[in-house]
Amino acid sequence: MCNHSHHHPNRRAVLTAMPATAAALWLSLGIRPAQADAGPVDLPAPGPRDTCPVCGMFVAKYPEWVATVVFSDGAAVHFDGAKDFFKYLVNLEKYAPGRSADEITGLGVTEYYSISLIDARAAQYVIGSDVYGPMGHELVPLATEADAADFMRDHKGKRLIAFAEVSKDMLTGLDEGRFE
Repeated sequence: MCNHSHHHPNRRAVLTAMPATAAALWLSLGIRPAQADAGPVDLPAPGPRDTCPVCGMFVAKYPEWVATVVFSDGAAVHFDGAKDFFKYLVNLEKYAPGRSADEITGLGVTEYYSISLIDARAAQYVIGSDVYGPMGHELVPLATEADAADFMRDHKGKRLIAFAEVSKDMLTGLDEGRFE
C-alpha cells in the first residue's frame, strides 16, 4: 500500500511556511524545495572562459562562490555567486530565451565552509552578513541548519532563508544593501 504523502512528508509544511509569492514563483517554475540537509552534487565545473550570464564576470576566478544550473541537454550555466544564480532563475526568459525551468536537471551552489557544490534547493542561505561575494552583498549558502546558525552568529547574518523564499524583491534589496 503506497501512501503518497509518505514520499514527501515535509512538502506541505515547507510550502505553507513560505510566503505565498515565493512559493507560487518557484512552483510555477517547476522547482521544488528539497527536503533534507544539502548534500554534495556532481555538476560540471566552469572552465576558464565561462562567464556569468547575469553580470559577465569570469566565473572560474571565484571558485568559492560558483553556482551552476544544468539543463536536460547537458548544457551547464555557471555564476559567480548565488545572487546572480537566483537572478537567472527568477528571470529565465531574459537570461535564457527559449529555455524553461522544466529543462533544469541540476542546481548547485558552493557551500561556504566546505567550498564544495551542494544542492541549491536544500541549502540554507544567510543574507546581510559581513561576508561579501564577488558582486557585493550575497546569499551565503550553507549545508545544514547548524552551519547556518554558526555562520549567522560568527558573521552577523541578518536573515536565514530557504531556497523557496528567495524573491526578486529580495535580490534587488541585496544589491541596494537592504535585507528584509
